[in-house]
Amino acid sequence: MIQDLHSHTYYSFCGKDRPEAVIEAAIEGGIELLGICDHNYGVGFGNGAAFCAPAETVPLSYSNQTLQKYLDHLTLLKEKYADQITLLRGIEIATHLDTPKVIPPADADFSGFDYCLIENLDHPNSITQGDLFAFAEKTNCQNVGVAHTDLFAFIRSLGEDPYRYLKRMADQNIFWEMNVSYDSIHQYREHPYMLAFFSDREQQAIVRESGVRLSVGFDGHRVGDYLPQRIRDYCSCLGDMGIKLAFEE
Repeated sequence: MIQDLHSHTYYSFCGKDRPEAVIEAAIEGGIELLGICDHNYGVGFGNGAAFCAPAETVPLSYSNQTLQKYLDHLTLLKEKYADQITLLRGIEIATHLDTPKVIPPADADFSGFDYCLIENLDHPNSITQGDLFAFAEKTNCQNVGVAHTDLFAFIRSLGEDPYRYLKRMADQNIFWEMNVSYDSIHQYREHPYMLAFFSDREQQAIVRESGVRLSVGFDGHRVGDYLPQRIRDYCSCLGDMGIKLAFEE
């Protein structure tokens, strides 16, 4: 399976393109499974001015109606492009308290999404308080992933056994993202944890034996920066390792 489960559109403040443009670039690039997962605060506030406004002007919370509007749009696109690509409706959830407005309100309903990505899990000021499993359950989302996180380092910081922790993730249908971004938004920096994983046979063996699924995501913000061949190469590499991808049958 050739998948890209991390892409952004104009719904994210850092994104530029229409969802249609992102989908068509993926189709042209030979991607079979595409996930659009805009930032929850971009979707929630709807525009940058509202997000940047003082809390007394625009409150910190937002309505589930904005999430539903976004989900409805992706649902229409999922149907429109069904004969060309499989589209998954995702959302990326920020959890760090340094910028309060990025935090989703307590009553945010993510149950309608195909998956959600939890970022900032290892942030020292994360509302998850280091408990991935409790926070994943609170999302009410059937499929949950851990985004751009050095998971082995995080597990070590908890003093837990990597195999047992990853096995628990597998049992609870939580996958781990390999973020393979290489674009202008990220200043063409590659994630060290991702590079370490693809060169560390011990980590690969633990992942394979635990049964935890991995995902591949380009974390694209500009169609002009998109490198589908990079996606294809990393998906193929995981397949050669005998590691299953998220949503792979």
